[in-house]
Amino acid sequence: MATVSNFLAKPIATVVPRPSSAVASTSSFVFFNHKTNSLFRRENLPKRLFSAVKVKAGAASPGKVGTPPAKDEKVQKIHSGEEFDEALKNAKSKLVVAEFATSKSDQSNKIYPFMVELSRTCNDVVFLLVMGDESDKTRELCRREKIEKVPHFSFYKSMEKIHEEEGIEPDQLMGDVLYYGDNHSAVVQLHGRADVEKLIDENRTGGKLIVLDVGLKHCGPCVKVYPTVLKLSRSMSETVVFARMNGDENDSCMEFLKDMNVIEVPTFLFIRDGDICGRYVGSGKGELIGEILRYSGVRVTY
Repeated sequence: MATVSNFLAKPIATVVPRPSSAVASTSSFVFFNHKTNSLFRRENLPKRLFSAVKVKAGAASPGKVGTPPAKDEKVQKIHSGEEFDEALKNAKSKLVVAEFATSKSDQSNKIYPFMVELSRTCNDVVFLLVMGDESDKTRELCRREKIEKVPHFSFYKSMEKIHEEEGIEPDQLMGDVLYYGDNHSAVVQLHGRADVEKLIDENRTGGKLIVLDVGLKHCGPCVKVYPTVLKLSRSMSETVVFARMNGDENDSCMEFLKDMNVIEVPTFLFIRDGDICGRYVGSGKGELIGEILRYSGVRVTY
């Protein structure tokens, strides 16, 4: 079971690991001096889902470095550390997904076509490919980035590495891209208490339920359930407002989690007219949908 110390590069002094007996579908952490608030009111407070990735026949493999890319292929081939740094710089605040591969890796050849398909769908994500055995320059880049096994996927934003994975399957790659590159969905991205209060104020009338997905940047269960959140945000947009906050994004977010007594992630807070009317803790898709329907006023029988 992952604890907050695994997620935060710079642990906050008021956070300590939760015992390993926590439920496996959540990641856990415990705060000292909880403040349990039933209301979000100020006076009481201190884009597009991929249904499936279809690989076309004859899709390029990472071993074919010398083959000119197809017109609709947006994966950028990197041949040196200088090119890599320039690509990160040019991406600015966009998500960059870099695959480090080798021509003789069966796993690299297997997953690369899926990355190509994702590159055609995700216009707000930059995809890079580094063939580690192409030249001395690419080998040096792999050593610099501490790549030990391939395929290795590193995720960057604003030239900072925010996540990395080794030997993942296509569905996990797709989930990671959705989670870390979500700038195009119907889910409202919240970056602090002020954003939450603004969202509450905007939805005090109209009767819509707010579903606030609270997680952490490197939380496996949070990534796992997020595609479901994206899909629901589109299909239920008339009655439900979906929002997301990563507690470890900044101090304001972490303080918000403390005040809301969020102990495990992912936690989904259900808010209506400024009141927290319920919460669901876990990454079960069916259970989450059932709870959303229940708090939306739809009678659910089990």
